[in-house]
Amino acid sequence: VNLRALTSWVGIARLLAVVLSCLAFSLVASTGRFGGPYGTWCMFTWCFCFAVTLLVLLLELLQLYPLLPLSWDDFTSAFSMLAALMIFTSSVVFPVTFISSPCSSNQCARQAVATTASCLCFLAYAVEVALTRAKPGDISSFLSTVPGLLKVFEAYVACLIFSLLDAYNGKPGLMWCVAVYSICFIITLLIIIFTIGRCLTYIPCPLEKMLVGYNFLALLMYLTATVLWPLYSFRGRSRPDPCGRNCWWDKHLGVTFLTIFNLIAYLVDLVYSTRMVFV
Repeated sequence: VNLRALTSWVGIARLLAVVLSCLAFSLVASTGRFGGPYGTWCMFTWCFCFAVTLLVLLLELLQLYPLLPLSWDDFTSAFSMLAALMIFTSSVVFPVTFISSPCSSNQCARQAVATTASCLCFLAYAVEVALTRAKPGDISSFLSTVPGLLKVFEAYVACLIFSLLDAYNGKPGLMWCVAVYSICFIITLLIIIFTIGRCLTYIPCPLEKMLVGYNFLALLMYLTATVLWPLYSFRGRSRPDPCGRNCWWDKHLGVTFLTIFNLIAYLVDLVYSTRMVFV
C-alpha cells in the first residue's frame, strides 16, 4: 500500500476532487432537475470525473498502475486537464441553465451549493494540473508538458465546436471549416491516444519535428476557419428577435469564439513545440 498516493499534494487534490464532484452530482440528483442535454452533460461530467479519479487513487494506493499497458503519467496528466475543462464547462452551463432568479427555494439553494462545489472541484483539478506539469527541460511525460496539455485543450474545444454546429450544409466556406475542425480533432486525438498507449516510438519519422509541422499546418487551417466561419455565417443575416436557447445565431457566435480560442492554442502550441525541438 502506497499511502503517499493520499498524503501528497497531488493526492490531496484528487481526494478533494472526488469529494466535491460527489457532492455536486448528489445535490443535483436530489433536486430531480437535470433533464435535457445540458443537465445530462453536467451529471455525466461530475459522475465521470468522480469515478475515474477514484479509480486513479485506488490504483496508486494499491500500486497496481504499473500493470496497465499505458503511460501512467501521460494518462493522469491528460485526464486531470480534461477533467478541469469538463468541470469548468459544467460550472458555467449548470447555473445558467437551471438556476433562476430570485433564488429562494430549498431546491434552488441545493443547486447553488452544487454549483459552488463544482467550481471548487475545478480548482482542485487545476491545482493537480499545476502540480503534475513537467518542469522546463523535463520531457519524460509529453502530455504533462505545455504542448501536451494544449493537445487536450485543443481536442476538447473541438468537441464543444461539434456540439454547436448547426445548418452548415450547402455553404462551401462553412463545410471547409467543419473539415478543418474534424481533421485537426482526429489528428490531435490520435496523438493523445498514441502517447498514452506508448505507440509514438513506432512512427518511422522524427516525432518532434513532425509535431512542429502538424502544429504549423493546423494553425494555418484554423486561421482560414477563423475568417471564413463568421464571414459565411453572419453575412447578410442579422440576429433573430427573439433569439431563444437553441437560436442558430448564438450557436454560430459560440463556434466563432471557440475557433479563435483554438487558433490561439495552436499558436502557443507551435511556439512551445518549436522551442522544445530547436532551442
